[in-house]
Amino acid sequence: MKHLILGTAGHIDHGKTSLVKALTGIDTDRLKEEKARGITIELGFAHLELPEGIQFGIVDVPGHEKFVRAMVAGVGGMDLVMLVIAADEGIMPQTREHLEICQLLGVKKGLVALTKTDMVDSEWLGLVTEEVREYLSGSFLEDAPIVPVSSRTGAGLDELKGELARLALEVEEKRHDGPFRLPVDRVFTVTGFGTVVTGTLLSGEIQVGDEVELLPASRECRVRGIQAHGAKTDRGLAGQRLAVNLQGVDHDQVLRGDVVVPKNLYRPTRVVDVRLNYLSSAPRELKHRATLRLHSATYEVPAQVILLDRDTLKPGDTACAQLRLANPVLLLPGDPFVLRTYSPQATLGGGSILDPDPPRRRRRSEEAIALLEAIEAGNEADKVRMMVAASLLSGLPLNEIINRTGMSVKRIDAALAILLTSGDVLQVVREPRIFLGKAAFEGLKAKLMEELQTYLRDNPMKDGINKEELKSRIPRRSDPRFFGPILAALEKEGKAVSERDIIRLPGRKGEASIDQAGIQEKIAAALQKGAMEPPTIKELCNDCKCSEKQVLELLNLLVRDHKAVKIKGDVFYAPDPIVTIREKLTAYLKEKGEIAPPEFRELTGLSRKFMIPLLEYFDQEKLTIRVGDKRVLRKG
Repeated sequence: MKHLILGTAGHIDHGKTSLVKALTGIDTDRLKEEKARGITIELGFAHLELPEGIQFGIVDVPGHEKFVRAMVAGVGGMDLVMLVIAADEGIMPQTREHLEICQLLGVKKGLVALTKTDMVDSEWLGLVTEEVREYLSGSFLEDAPIVPVSSRTGAGLDELKGELARLALEVEEKRHDGPFRLPVDRVFTVTGFGTVVTGTLLSGEIQVGDEVELLPASRECRVRGIQAHGAKTDRGLAGQRLAVNLQGVDHDQVLRGDVVVPKNLYRPTRVVDVRLNYLSSAPRELKHRATLRLHSATYEVPAQVILLDRDTLKPGDTACAQLRLANPVLLLPGDPFVLRTYSPQATLGGGSILDPDPPRRRRRSEEAIALLEAIEAGNEADKVRMMVAASLLSGLPLNEIINRTGMSVKRIDAALAILLTSGDVLQVVREPRIFLGKAAFEGLKAKLMEELQTYLRDNPMKDGINKEELKSRIPRRSDPRFFGPILAALEKEGKAVSERDIIRLPGRKGEASIDQAGIQEKIAAALQKGAMEPPTIKELCNDCKCSEKQVLELLNLLVRDHKAVKIKGDVFYAPDPIVTIREKLTAYLKEKGEIAPPEFRELTGLSRKFMIPLLEYFDQEKLTIRVGDKRVLRKG
């Protein structure tokens, strides 16, 4: 079964609701006020099955100008439009506005139902048909069938169904592979069941038992039951009109304009980049920072228009723009929208979403415009590549890619496979998956190399930089988890060497300057002279008239060149005394088997200041092992 949405459009009292009833037997005017006034105020719904294996969900929209908001909500998700024009009146104001709205919202196919043909003669009908054909010239309905019908007599209904079946074969169904998205157009309660919402499923599949979320309020609930066209089902498919029973939320917590989506997948936005088409029928230029009403799916929200490359937009022109929304809504790339004025109420333009979560764009930036145009024109791999590249040094997590593209994980993975193979995108964090563009990755490598080289230039006596110190120098807008992959890439390229906790340049060996070499010799001599009880750092600073930092750097150079031994952070020995102490300790343990601190002090004559650090040093050197308060020789 092929599931499609057929929507009506047209002027008030041109017979839309009567035609739907004649086609389906369903009266879509359900409200008492609609019955009393004889006009459609809210969206009405019906369904029609054709023998060719096609099931239409029919959305009957209001024709009155005051209810264009409801009409726009009905057009969202429409696959085919049935433009209804009364033969006795012809083209009227809402005929024009509804056609413009359909065109702005990206409806591609449809037909014209010329109603009330029983009220005119054949000559008049021919003139109206010619007028309609001329009016549709240049629109998406330019070559659409024009079918004369009478809802009262039934004339032309079979022909109308035949044309609908033919057009349905030309229309591609909505994709079932992406995450589901159900904009809410009605909310009510059913005794014994609770909250029920209705809407057109725009993508994916929704199933009984699914854990879902209502955006933008982020209310979590569960799907208790589903009806499609009045029949109970376990799942709803993209392109179907659905009634979904939600468990865990009260009906007064759900509003028209909310959207039902998988839990913890999407987040609403207040800024979107768009392609904006300004109607040639607009009465005046659109100014930068103008505030209009955005309509998309079942949303209506005030939006400030930021023109990115100009100060005004002339009627008939198109441009990339950024819309800043008064309230958060869920919008995804490709979603159509309409912009309308507040007073007088009129449709001015519309278009489609390019990026639903962009950074603030710098106006008149050629790079920003080029990026948006490339996103608009590119294939799925190109779109993912450009979004990752636009994230610069911050990178883009997989859930962000899902949120900003609306694509299924399967399609995103296919796009990423191409990009990872080509090297245009790199995965820098395994879980959660985070991706960097090639230029950003190269930029971070260059930045860390610069930091490493700067540090070594400023610290000529050091072999390298502490790994955590270098990691702390990664740019703030980047994730510290990027450090490991970047360092690994630098090592693979032979540009850096990692040894324990030190990162250095290949072949790098810190050296003391000529002046410092003399101080270094003086320190080495002082250690040799101190023998079993060498001078402290403070004493060396006083003797050499140097800072503690400088003395420690020179001591570390002596350790590296095996001219000193580091016992702990502030205790250094000349090599010979350590050899002597080691030999004495080894001989004692071979004879006695174990040694306690008092016995070690008696053996070496050392004070506690040196005795305890030395015992711990020999433990670290794996000569001894501590057992309780005593030491024994380590085996092997």
